[in-house]
Amino acid sequence: MDSTHDLVQYKAIEVIDLKKTYGEGPESTFALRGVSFDVGSGEFVSISGPSGSGKSTLLNAIGALDRPTSGRILLDRVDISKLSSTELAKIRNSKIGFVFQDFNLISRMSTVENVELPLTIAGVPLKERRERAMTLLRRFGIAEKAKQNPNKLSGGQRQRVAVARALANDPSIILADEPTGNLDSQNAKLTMDFLEKLSTDFGKTLLIITHDIEVASRAERTVMMRDGLVERIVEN
Repeated sequence: MDSTHDLVQYKAIEVIDLKKTYGEGPESTFALRGVSFDVGSGEFVSISGPSGSGKSTLLNAIGALDRPTSGRILLDRVDISKLSSTELAKIRNSKIGFVFQDFNLISRMSTVENVELPLTIAGVPLKERRERAMTLLRRFGIAEKAKQNPNKLSGGQRQRVAVARALANDPSIILADEPTGNLDSQNAKLTMDFLEKLSTDFGKTLLIITHDIEVASRAERTVMMRDGLVERIVEN
């Protein structure tokens, strides 16, 4: 694939000696044991490794969904380790787009309302958020599903809705946790095509967790994790 890595101007994500411990004393569990790596602006990086290696814990920390025990995370040069809960919520809604394996769509809302959700939270007026949501649905070829309940869509269509929602607030960073995990091979390829374009065509910084070697290899680099540590970083 064409790489934007040579055009990287700064580090969009910096993870510095990150540690996460659950519990205390002899019952404590070490999920992250001192993880350090960075992702350049506009770069596509995958994180891979066996179950229990700390991948999801790491992504949740980078996405400001969970606080690490120690260490630092910088997103676009902002040290989120020092932010309040309110400030973290603003970062999540403005700077980060999330894509999950199980889609996380809200069944009581229509497809277009799901895409609008980050805009609704941000206080964007109805007319503007509807226009932005419909533009995204058209981009992903599912505008005709706008008024449907997401539960009536196929897995591939639901994942496209999830990617559209992740883009609603035009975030600079996209975090995806096993985005192809519940998809057949054809829809997995389509989803990865969409995600890859976010980096190559739109300059988004893309960080993806995956067990799928083929998906991981589409990234510019793969961070291999084991037992809460970075085992090695592979150039693809």
